[in-house]
Order: sequence, then structure tokens, then C-alpha cells
Amino acid sequence: MCRLVIYKSTEPCKLADLLTRPAHSIINQAFDSRLRLDLRRPINGDGFGVGWYDTSEQDDSEPCIFTSITPAWNNANLTRIAEKIRSRLVFGHVRATTAGSLSQDNCHPWRHGRLMWMHNGGIESFEVLKRSLQALLPDDIFSIPQGNTDSEWAFALFLSILSNHIHPKPLLSPDPIPHLVLRRAMLDTIQTLNSLAKKHGITDPSLLNFCIADGQTVVATRYVSSSTQEAASLYYSSGTSFSEYAPGGHYRMSKSDKRENIIMIASEPLTFEKADWMEIPTNTMVVITPKMNLLQIPIVDEFYVPNLARSRASEFAATKGLLSLKTPTVPPKQYGEVA
Repeated sequence: MCRLVIYKSTEPCKLADLLTRPAHSIINQAFDSRLRLDLRRPINGDGFGVGWYDTSEQDDSEPCIFTSITPAWNNANLTRIAEKIRSRLVFGHVRATTAGSLSQDNCHPWRHGRLMWMHNGGIESFEVLKRSLQALLPDDIFSIPQGNTDSEWAFALFLSILSNHIHPKPLLSPDPIPHLVLRRAMLDTIQTLNSLAKKHGITDPSLLNFCIADGQTVVATRYVSSSTQEAASLYYSSGTSFSEYAPGGHYRMSKSDKRENIIMIASEPLTFEKADWMEIPTNTMVVITPKMNLLQIPIVDEFYVPNLARSRASEFAATKGLLSLKTPTVPPKQYGEVA
């Protein structure tokens, strides 16, 4: 069980106001989760990562990445830099390893040029389809992954697909990528993974909450390759300011007008104000455009079910600590592990 947070705003935010100060920040959730309790691994103590785009760079060209295998709540360096760094676009991720070794190379997020990627969930039976996935990659992209997680190899697959969409422009071009192109590459990545699973006879679902950013656009998915199960949880919040309203790290999102100066996406809400957060529907893509528009786009494929047509079960994602059970169930089926 891992968890993630995305922050995008028109004005720079101090990392501390996102990662370390809030009482229910992603770091505190790592050892004190209120919604996603994984009885197998209740602590997200297997490393963390923070990625951000430097506000001093005019073009927000390449992200900075800080990762460590120490628990996020016990890393003095993270606390120090969080008080000094400001950014308009931040990725945060805490890890409880179930796939891949405990290694700094396996900590999210990863970057390539101006692109930054992270994942919450798992590619089912990845060890079975890994070789077929790798065979789809050109040599220059095959050499990019340094770790051994399904998440990083999914990033490599995304880069390979994206390179075809933007050809002849190189992946390392400093130019921003239109959000329509990022969306198409994300959909094709999911479709390719589904095709590989079908090819190898894998029937259990994959949980694919993928996130990609290029410094100006963010694309995230809440997705499961099933028409009957819920995906790993994902929420969003938007407003004009995100600030502490009471001592003890009690933050809330405020809306003084109709503008969306801040948009946040998270595995679990970062505040205790229920009105601040909206659940993203299963099998939906979320896009934050450069102009701070929030788009929610259904992923219409073989696993798509209109939300009003049928309710989905929460058992599968709950067994992996990626969702709270919505109704009592019989003892859950033991599905495969997730990264």
C-alpha cells in the first residue's frame, strides 16, 4: 500500500504546508491512516519521494526529485528542505513495499526530462508480463529504469508510447507537451497493459492510479481493469487558498470566489473537512490544464460502467489497503500483491 498527493497552484506553496505541517498530511497518513487501513502493512515506512518544479526557472523545465528509503516522518532533511522550498507543482509519495526491493531507485516519483511520474496500485502478475512489456521498448527507453518495480517499468512504457505521439520531437525536448497528447499516451499505456494481461491469461485486475506531469499539465487516473471492482481511492480538492485555520496543523481549502487557484489530488483527503474533498469516480482520468482547468474524463473501454448503472465492490482494492470497505463482506479472497 502506497499513497500519493499532487499539488498544483498559480502561486508557489511552501512544501511544509503540504507535506509536514498539516495534521493529516501524507506523511502523517503514512503511520496514522483514517480511511485506508492496510492490515497487512499498516505503516508506509519503506521510503518516500517528493518531486517539484523550481519556481525560479522561467520554463519550469525539469523537476527536482528528493527520495529516501527512511520513513518520511523521521527524515530531518525532508523537514528542513520543506521549510525552504516553494513550488507551484508538487508530487509526493510514501511507500509500503509489496513489489520491488527496498531501494532508493524504487522510490517514486521518477523523472525523464521535464516529465515526472508516480503510481499507486499494482500491475497484476507483473512478473508474468514483464518480459513482454520490455520487448515493446526501444533501446534508449529500455535503459531508463534503474529499479525493479512495476511502476517504473510502466513509466518506461508510457515514455515509449509518448515518443511515438510527439515524433519527431525528442522526449528530452524542453517544450511543454499539449495535454491532449499526454492524455492519449496515458490511455494507450493502460490499453497496452490490458492487452498484455489478456495475452498472458491474467484475470485478476490491475490497479492503475497513474500520475504524469510536465511542469504545466497534470494527468492522473483512477483505474482498475475490472467492471465490477472499485479502483484504489483518489480524491480532489480545489479552491483559492489552502491554509492553517487552527493550531495543531488543522488546514482547510477555502473558496473566496469561483477561481481555482489551487487543485490537489490525493489518495486520502489531507484535511478533516469533508466538504473540501470530492471522490474521483472509478475509471476516470483527471487533467489539470496549464490554465488551471480541472477536467474529469471517463475512461471508456471494456471495463467502463456508467457510475449510475451499477455499483462496484470494494473488496479487491480493500484487500490491498487501497480502499476502505464500503459494506461488510465475507473474508476477502487473497489476491496478488501490489507495488
